[in-house]
Amino acid sequence: MRILMAGASGFLGTRLAGLLTADGHEVTRLVRRPPRGPDERRWNPPAAQLDPAVVAAADAVVNLAGAGVGDRRWTDEYRRIIRTSRVDTTTTLAITIAGLPAADRPEVLVNSSAVGWYGNTGDRVVEEDAPAGEGFLADVCRVWEAATRPAEDAGVRVVRLRTGLPLHRDGGLLKPQLLPFKLGVAGRLGSGRQWLPWISMTDWLTAAAFTLARADLAGPVNAVGPAPVTNAEFTRELARQLHRPAVVPIPALALKVALGGFAQEALTSARVLPGVLTQAGFTWRHPDLASALHAALNG
Repeated sequence: MRILMAGASGFLGTRLAGLLTADGHEVTRLVRRPPRGPDERRWNPPAAQLDPAVVAAADAVVNLAGAGVGDRRWTDEYRRIIRTSRVDTTTTLAITIAGLPAADRPEVLVNSSAVGWYGNTGDRVVEEDAPAGEGFLADVCRVWEAATRPAEDAGVRVVRLRTGLPLHRDGGLLKPQLLPFKLGVAGRLGSGRQWLPWISMTDWLTAAAFTLARADLAGPVNAVGPAPVTNAEFTRELARQLHRPAVVPIPALALKVALGGFAQEALTSARVLPGVLTQAGFTWRHPDLASALHAALNG
């Protein structure tokens, strides 16, 4: 396929672009700077500027663009950036797709979303049919997913990929935890009873490619592993694999001092299951946390 990708330089996008290219697809990257090669095209999402011909040349569009949620303290300004970086890119792509003649539209838009959609579910298990929860990230996910509707209304298959916590030593949930664990000054966050919807990087990449290829998949798809664990269980397994103690719990108050507004999200419990992927017959390479962490730490 000819795939147009936004967010191709990010933590997930870099790896997905590499996988798709290795599989024989042609990936064109959307960039905000002057293009540096024949596989790049320029756009300006805040101004809703994107050449329709660039989209018309694609069989599929993948949108992973968005400012990192855990990269900085959540000031009011950074909350605005988190929201607009997702909504502006999605809106620009969806409106451009919808504005094309039907014969020129891509077959599918795979648009990133997040399990933040569900808010705090406590111990309650949720799948894709659960309504949006409460909180900042749930609100962001609600407007983020709604921004795909022009493409959907135009008859294009739209997948809303609700990503959990991808495990890789170079980013995401795992990277900031490695040094404290190796120093023996790490432990569970808060009570440790909150559920973590993790997924191995290999399985996330395969799941994203799976949704591109499966013409029968549309709507929300939870990109998570089939066996969520609590934060305490995650902490114990990570400590075991690093051969380090994990006996210094981090109180909720300390998290709030260190992380600001993001602390509440870090303590959120999301017991999310991959209902759509399971029903579609997707096979996980790493169906349990132990194998996923081993791959993340040794891959």
